[in-house]
Amino acid sequence: MLAKIERWIDQTLSNYSDKALSCSVFSSAFKGFYSPQILENCFFVVLDDIPKPDFPELHEAGLGDFINMDVQGITYKNTYFIKKGYENDLEFHFHELVHVQQWHYLGAQNFVSRYIQEINQHGYQEAPLEQMAYGLGAYFSAKNPAIDIPAYVQSKI
Repeated sequence: MLAKIERWIDQTLSNYSDKALSCSVFSSAFKGFYSPQILENCFFVVLDDIPKPDFPELHEAGLGDFINMDVQGITYKNTYFIKKGYENDLEFHFHELVHVQQWHYLGAQNFVSRYIQEINQHGYQEAPLEQMAYGLGAYFSAKNPAIDIPAYVQSKI
């Protein structure tokens, strides 16, 4: 199932590559949190509907509620998709960039496997990978001093 999900992700990223915008537009806002080089290699796509895989295996794995959940964003590898209306929400972008780092350090199949396990064990809101992203997004929004987010994520994974 993990290989099937990764193939779907790769195809989805390819399908939307012409709409992907570089996160380098956030270099000034996220200075000290993310390096310009990292932001240059991360992308976001603004859409009306968020693409999510909908395989029977995912429902069987207990992710039916997550698949059916109306989300404002989702991250796949180095790209995240956000709903129109959230383009200017810096905390939202920050949150999704934390997920990009989690994908980077865990790798695609390990990230997906862990995410599925955490959602099933803790639920979406309490899943540790989500908690990390929400916590760091709130830290940023509170105008706290910059910390190296990739290094932080790597130390906590």
